[in-house]
Amino acid sequence: MATPSRRSCLQHLLHLAQDNLDFRLPEIKALLALRSKPFHPCENFNEKSPFWCLNGLSEEDVRSVMARSVCAKSAFELWGHGQTHSELRTSLLNYPSENMSPFMHKDSTYRINVYTFNKTLVFDDRIKRIDAMEYLPFEGTVSLKSPQHVFCLMEDYGSDPNNIPEEPIYIYFGRWIADGQRELIRSHSVKNRHFIGNTSMDAGLSFIMANHAKVKENDLVFDPFVGTGSLLVACSHFGAYVCGTDIDYNTIHGKGRSSRKNQKWRGPDENIRANLRQYGKDRMYVDVMVSDASKPVWRAATLFDAIITDPPYGIRESTRKTGSHKDIMKPANGVYAESHVPVTQAYHLSDILTDLLNFSANHLVIGGRLVYWLPIYRPEYCEEMIPLHPCLRLISNCEQTLSSHTSRRLITMEKIKEPEELDGPAHLSDACFSGYQGHNAFREKYFSGLNKRCVKEDNQSDVNGE
Repeated sequence: MATPSRRSCLQHLLHLAQDNLDFRLPEIKALLALRSKPFHPCENFNEKSPFWCLNGLSEEDVRSVMARSVCAKSAFELWGHGQTHSELRTSLLNYPSENMSPFMHKDSTYRINVYTFNKTLVFDDRIKRIDAMEYLPFEGTVSLKSPQHVFCLMEDYGSDPNNIPEEPIYIYFGRWIADGQRELIRSHSVKNRHFIGNTSMDAGLSFIMANHAKVKENDLVFDPFVGTGSLLVACSHFGAYVCGTDIDYNTIHGKGRSSRKNQKWRGPDENIRANLRQYGKDRMYVDVMVSDASKPVWRAATLFDAIITDPPYGIRESTRKTGSHKDIMKPANGVYAESHVPVTQAYHLSDILTDLLNFSANHLVIGGRLVYWLPIYRPEYCEEMIPLHPCLRLISNCEQTLSSHTSRRLITMEKIKEPEELDGPAHLSDACFSGYQGHNAFREKYFSGLNKRCVKEDNQSDVNGE
């Protein structure tokens, strides 16, 4: 039997989902960082590939990653690989027998699965693939329903569905270790959520954000634009205590018109806490408050292990802060009536970003992460548009395309030091400032792109005589 030290330095293979490609590498790196493990890919690593071969990990490391990842489907202990079945055979025959034997002895049960990427094999061809592996010294009994060990033969036929080769471009064989958490996308779907709004974050992206932020058990996580609390749900799932603020009174208190189809008004128990209760995580709920992100209510202290948020862009939710250009008379006693509603004014995206980075620099613990969405008008985008802060290091910048002319980028930053007087506030480059300064700056570009597209389609229709 292989010794623990021998088995701790094996190669492992991750099979990843082919959606949200930009988000996969930062997620896996963040989850490995939780165990203080570096990301060590094998030679010829291809970030866009569905298969990643990694070095220097133990089985416990891999299981830890798969217990969190929503980007990875499965993980395997890699026994052999090659560009052809002949190369695979040579690779497997050279694999140390002491690493194989614990899973192939006569008292064991096993099953071999065949998985193909970008090509479908008929059942008979799958059986032929399995029969051709008779050179492996399996001594146990085949069990299709409940095997002790599962092995997988994986064939990669490239990523072009219009040009599928006859033979695979690469082949892997390994022992299955664990599946990822793709099921969370279905079980936490916003469609089945108790309390939703117009901008409730997709479940899969919510869990990705929590992973990018390295949220872990007993962390305190804050969302300054909390909305209906989708990000709090994801963070609480990983054992973090959650809290947030929002300027919208009706959203925080679950009042007003419902965003649900065929429902006019929100029910009496539609609120953020009810969402956490739906998933058995209400004990992780600290509180949410009606508050203006431009005027933080928190004392100057490092409070939060992570700040995760989706600021308003001015598309489906307005960008507002308390204040007015008019003179507002304050009561003589300095106390407003309970029914008083503060006047609001425009909150430019450039100011939102500056305030968010400054707040994070002051209230994150050292090593804590800020994860937020930055809307982008693609024709004008350049890396200089990403806001910076002397106390925050940029970790990753991932794009999610929304249309031909717009996208949003998931920005992850990590606090590296406490603010000093010489540091100054967040730095917005000229490109960033011009891109987000002005009321509804991004909104106008968003809809100008839609108008241009509509005009182009109308002109094409005229040409076609429609």
